[in-house]
Amino acid sequence: MTIANNDLFSIHKITHEDGVIAATLGINQDGTILKGHFPGQPVVPGACMLQIIKDVLERALNLSLRLKKADHLKFMTMIDLVNISTVDLDISYKYPGDSTIGITARLSNPDVIYFKFQGIFVEA
Repeated sequence: MTIANNDLFSIHKITHEDGVIAATLGINQDGTILKGHFPGQPVVPGACMLQIIKDVLERALNLSLRLKKADHLKFMTMIDLVNISTVDLDISYKYPGDSTIGITARLSNPDVIYFKFQGIFVEA
C-alpha cells in the first residue's frame, strides 16, 4: 500500500517514534527528473537523495523545512534503478523546539548503504 507519492518516489511504509523515522520507499525510474540522468541507465542524482530525506522529514513532522547546514554528505554508491526499485530511509533527529532540527539519515538496502547525511534543517 502506498502512503504518499510524488514523481520521484513513493512511501510504502513509514514509522515515526521517539525521534526516529523509518521508511520504505519506492523509486519511480520513470520519474521526470530521472529521464536525463541517465537515459537507459537511470540513477538517482545525489541532490535528489537529499531532497527525499527532506520530503520524508517534512511529512513525518508536518512542517515545512529548509536546509540550514549540511555537515556530512557521503554518497557511498549509486542507486541503480535498473536493479533496485525500493530503498530504506532511516532518520534520527533532535528537535529542541527552537525551530532547528538536527538529523542523521541514511538511504540503504540490507546489503548496501547508498547515502549518509548529517545536518540541520530549520522551519521555513
